[in-house]
Amino acid sequence: MFDLPEGVVDAWINPNIFPPQDETDVSYLFPGLRERLEQGTSLAQLVDEMDEAGVSKGILCSGYAGEGDREWCTAARDKFPERFGLSHVVDPREGMCAVRLVDSLVRDGHVLIRMLGLQTRLYYNDPALYPVYAKCAELAVPVGLNVGFPGPRVPSKYQDPMAVDDVAEFFPELQIVLQHGGEPWVDVCVKLMVKWPAISWMSSAIAPKHIPEAIIRYANTRGADRVMFASDYPLLTHERCLREARALPWRDQEKFTKFVSGNAQRLFFGA
Repeated sequence: MFDLPEGVVDAWINPNIFPPQDETDVSYLFPGLRERLEQGTSLAQLVDEMDEAGVSKGILCSGYAGEGDREWCTAARDKFPERFGLSHVVDPREGMCAVRLVDSLVRDGHVLIRMLGLQTRLYYNDPALYPVYAKCAELAVPVGLNVGFPGPRVPSKYQDPMAVDDVAEFFPELQIVLQHGGEPWVDVCVKLMVKWPAISWMSSAIAPKHIPEAIIRYANTRGADRVMFASDYPLLTHERCLREARALPWRDQEKFTKFVSGNAQRLFFGA
């Protein structure tokens, strides 16, 4: 069991302010999730849960959960600027409106722009996404892309990570984060990281005990700086994630510390 370092960063925290929604229901995958959603989580409760689990900072995610989530996240950041960074899900199908939104978000301090194939039903190398990629590259803000089979019962093919290969070739300076695990294409995710130095991976929505062996092996060797912790709270609790992460077969304490702290801190908070 490895020691939990100071400065743990959770790279994906959702505002738990909406009741369960049938169209995005993934409670069949996460025991206790429906109850957590029905109960909700206030900002004070979220901070208390982070403190109890040992999480110092988090990247709040808006733009997908429901109306008003961006305002909630911004208010949380403004109240606890030392603890929260902001991310937002952008819909590239909105064309130049999406590009202008990215510009506005980054000026407001957002540190990550996310796009979800499960939402857009577009492959990640579809031309509609390229204006958003270009704006993110121009503004030097990372892009997070969900890869692998999504939890909501929608087609999975749009989240095949192979399409990211084209994006990385066209935008070599763009930092790309592969989100939500990538299964059953985990080996492709690892190959992409080996090939492209600006691609990394986060464990969002994956209980650490289920992190694929290929990812742990990569993190223990040449990929120590490219793999980071994310819970996708409230899908998974901070306490469970960090308890399980501490028990994983890391090569040493340094590799574990990079996973739960250093890599996300460097990418999103610049230190």
